[in-house]
Amino acid sequence: MSILLDGKTRVLVQGMGAEARRLIPTMRDYGTNIVAGVSPGRGGEQVEGIPVYSTVSAARREHEIDLSVLFIPARFARDAALEAIDGGVPVVNVVAEGVPHHDACEILTRAGKAGTLIIGPNSQGMLSPGKAKVGGTGGEVPDLMFRPGPVGVVSRSGGMGAEISLALTRAGIGQSTYVAIGGDLLIGAAFVDILKLFEKDPETKCVVMFGEPGTAREEQAAEFIASGGFTKPVVAMIPGELLENSETPATQSHTGALIERGVGAPSVKKRLLREAGARVAERFSEIVPFVREALGRDTLDEAGGA
Repeated sequence: MSILLDGKTRVLVQGMGAEARRLIPTMRDYGTNIVAGVSPGRGGEQVEGIPVYSTVSAARREHEIDLSVLFIPARFARDAALEAIDGGVPVVNVVAEGVPHHDACEILTRAGKAGTLIIGPNSQGMLSPGKAKVGGTGGEVPDLMFRPGPVGVVSRSGGMGAEISLALTRAGIGQSTYVAIGGDLLIGAAFVDILKLFEKDPETKCVVMFGEPGTAREEQAAEFIASGGFTKPVVAMIPGELLENSETPATQSHTGALIERGVGAPSVKKRLLREAGARVAERFSEIVPFVREALGRDTLDEAGGA
């Protein structure tokens, strides 16, 4: 199984500009069921055989939609996201990085009231190996980076989440679903939300989390794990501890990398995750061995892993 996305998920693409036109063929070739696109003022056109509508409501009148992915610049993401939320789209993936905080607040508030799950902003996308992908995840050769298997991957960094999946694939260990939750300060689904989905997925046997400095998302995940809310093995990596006490200030990671009064410090995140029972990697090279250890030989043999 997979979470959030599979080959049957009916996907809407908002913003049929150059980025969408570049990525739509790779998404469709991978199995993504794109049913419609939205681009204001361009209703009636087609892109790669996909019908384009001027509004989400017009697209909804003609198609059932499960998920919308927004290829919309940050300054315009608010209007597009609100249109999808108000249109009743259950899951909205906001790709743009640096959505203004006031706009992000409005998106998340409206989504909370409507029961819409927001992935992002600043989300590279999602991918369920061998089934479907949205966003730029996996580039043009996703089969080289991902393979079906028992490990869920969730990351604040799109690039590092893909690197983890590639390392697992090279080790013969497949993934159930990869989700890039986004590195902006204000995002929708956090680690806890994705862990809840992986907990319900019988084919996900272990989860790899890649965190970053700033915010309390990893701390909240540790509390959730410690409380028994997530019962499967977790392997985590949170870089940035070296810079915590640096005399020379340095820019770290994404806009969410804000540490205040100890909240968001990588050292604290790692300690809490270890106390909750997670295996915490200090080096990237430790992730695959930790996953092998967590899965055990029986699960690896069943999954065809090395």
